[in-house]
Amino acid sequence: MKQSSLKENLLYQRKLKGYTQDELSEKTTVGVRTIQRIEKGEVQPHLQTIKLLAVGLDIEVEDLIVIDNPKEETIQRKWMLLLHASPFFGLIIPFANVLFPLFIWMSKAEDNKTYDTHGRAVINFHCTINLLLILSLLLFFVFPGYNYFITAAVFLFGIIISLKNVFSAIGSGTCYYPLSIPFFKPKKA
Repeated sequence: MKQSSLKENLLYQRKLKGYTQDELSEKTTVGVRTIQRIEKGEVQPHLQTIKLLAVGLDIEVEDLIVIDNPKEETIQRKWMLLLHASPFFGLIIPFANVLFPLFIWMSKAEDNKTYDTHGRAVINFHCTINLLLILSLLLFFVFPGYNYFITAAVFLFGIIISLKNVFSAIGSGTCYYPLSIPFFKPKKA
């Protein structure tokens, strides 16, 4: 769900009350030019200006700006940790490195675009790793002596990239899974 911006909320509330920009300026002591610039999205006003506009419109400040929930960032970091770290269950349960993130992604993708993007990246990477591991095990019949090195290299590559992305997703909210085959492509807008 898209949150309305300050400029959209101010314009909506002003028109809802039937005020012109000049009338709102007179009621609030905020300059007409400032109101125009806010409604065009050219400036981010001080909180004091927003309070004056809210009083002039006889509404709450929250009706003009959406005050973010401070716990939301913490919750998002926990989901990102779960999404990026859950593939490590694949070390215990076969194919859990794909199934666990898949279940998390399916339940959270609609809530937030970030979860959708990260979920697709995690699942694509671990599907690719599983495919490479299966191919390396099949190569055992062709090159029996070198199979262990190839399998170990793919396995270590998967663990290192996964660990790097766990810390990256928690710290900066970004992830990068190289060499992933895009099994799950982003939705077209």
